[in-house]
Amino acid sequence: MAIKILSVDDEPDLEVLLSHYFRRKIRKGEYEFTFAHNGLEALKLMVEHPDFDIVLSDINMPEMDGLTLLSKINELRNPAQKCIMVSAYGDMKNIRTAMNRGAFDFATKPIDMEDLSLTIEKAVEEVNYIKQTQREHLQLESIQSDLAVAGEIQKAILPCRFPPFPEIKSLDIYASMTPAKEIGGDFYDFFRLDDDRIGLVIADVSGKGVPAALFMAVSNTLLRSISMTKDNSQDCIDELNRLLCRVNVNSMFVTVFYGILNHWTGELDYTNGGHNPAYILRGKNGELERLGRFPNLVVGGFEDFSYKSESAQLNPGDSLFLYTDGITEAFDAKEQPFGDERLEDSLVELYHDDAKTIIEGVYADLGDFIGDTTQSDDITMVVVKRLK
Repeated sequence: MAIKILSVDDEPDLEVLLSHYFRRKIRKGEYEFTFAHNGLEALKLMVEHPDFDIVLSDINMPEMDGLTLLSKINELRNPAQKCIMVSAYGDMKNIRTAMNRGAFDFATKPIDMEDLSLTIEKAVEEVNYIKQTQREHLQLESIQSDLAVAGEIQKAILPCRFPPFPEIKSLDIYASMTPAKEIGGDFYDFFRLDDDRIGLVIADVSGKGVPAALFMAVSNTLLRSISMTKDNSQDCIDELNRLLCRVNVNSMFVTVFYGILNHWTGELDYTNGGHNPAYILRGKNGELERLGRFPNLVVGGFEDFSYKSESAQLNPGDSLFLYTDGITEAFDAKEQPFGDERLEDSLVELYHDDAKTIIEGVYADLGDFIGDTTQSDDITMVVVKRLK
């Protein structure tokens, strides 16, 4: 693209001089000159053609002088447009005024064309730099807009209607996911498997950003599909691990807690694939039970790994609490983690509350702990309370 230069001068000889001196660059398409003879004519041209890169303007002109023109150009607020002012050598007062008003540089009459050429080249470098910066800024805005849309899509994927199963009167279920950035790598899900059982999922994908979000969507979709064909949590996680290992191109993995809950009996069959241990808050006495004896590996790391399932009993009044490490690994201003002990202290105070209040209570305690510290990881919680 040619650099577009608007020359504004009431002396007609300058048009001939510029056209002759820069003829090679004009022929090569590097420079494109347009000529005006006063400030008013120049402003009209700039309105019609707002893409001039450089304005080369005399200061002393009829109808509208160069300083007034420079003020009008400043009102256009185009940082990629540079003004070079021209005046007599003895007119340093006006030249200083022009520089104070934002002129890029100046030249004196009689014009030294070699010096003017260097001045224009310097202006061209500045113009190109600013244009590149503007392009990068627009690209960044586009990316940020895309991420915002992706974040909304991601939220739409997660169940957000509570209660999710209004027909099941024996369960109170609530969940929340607060991403650290526009999109996150955590996810949760719950879905009916049959008349008696529901599937419960909470997971955390390795990494951040778009790759983690895509891997999250794939993992969630696969697990939902697999759960409809397998009768127990172990077989589901075994199959999920096998499939993720085969489609994994970035050495990513996911930690998963997948449980199958019989809402009539309270029986919980679960498999923990490298995820944080779940808790049961016993509604009878407020005791806290930490689930998990088998140290299964993360899912998507080793195709031949055989997972082990476990079982638990959710009695009336008990609450199952699932979470991601964004809670326990949240840091305060002194770089101290929230940790398991503080989480457990929060939970034992909330055992009698409903599912939503439990989550809000933990989140409030976490907020008090970290204060103004920036959230560094996604924070996700799921609570399932058996009412009867």
